Amino acid sequence: MTQWQTTIPVEFLFRLEADLGSLAHVRELPPGARTVVEILGGRFVGPRLRGTLEVPGGDWLTARGDGTYKLDVRISLRTDDGALIVMTYQGISVHSEGGSVTRTAPLFETTDPRYAWLNRVQAVGVGERRGSSLITYDVYAVL
Repeated sequence: MTQWQTTIPVEFLFRLEADLGSLAHVRELPPGARTVVEILGGRFVGPRLRGTLEVPGGDWLTARGDGTYKLDVRISLRTDDGALIVMTYQGISVHSEGGSVTRTAPLFETTDPRYAWLNRVQAVGVGERRGSSLITYDVYAVL
């Protein structure tokens, strides 16, 4: 059997910390049980952009039969210089000791010309949740 290994070039964009709020549980749906997780705010900091998470924001989380969770997140980023950037992503979260480990695929939308380059970025996020109120991601642009 042949092992494939590759290195995907990435550029670090920012570290994002999101404060999580209330949960709204939805009964069983065809894909699984759904929980809407409120995002109360947070911060992102990186070499090319930094700012805060705007409200409202949330994660439409689906509990799957194999014990994993499918993420469907929509948040707005407000840069320290006033630009508004919409960040959406899907991903998979797996329970770990004391929280969860998460992998995501963020996309961005903005009309601000200073950050228009983000409209062409496919990103990946590597994150973890410790406890129930804070999740942290490192977000990278795939080059």
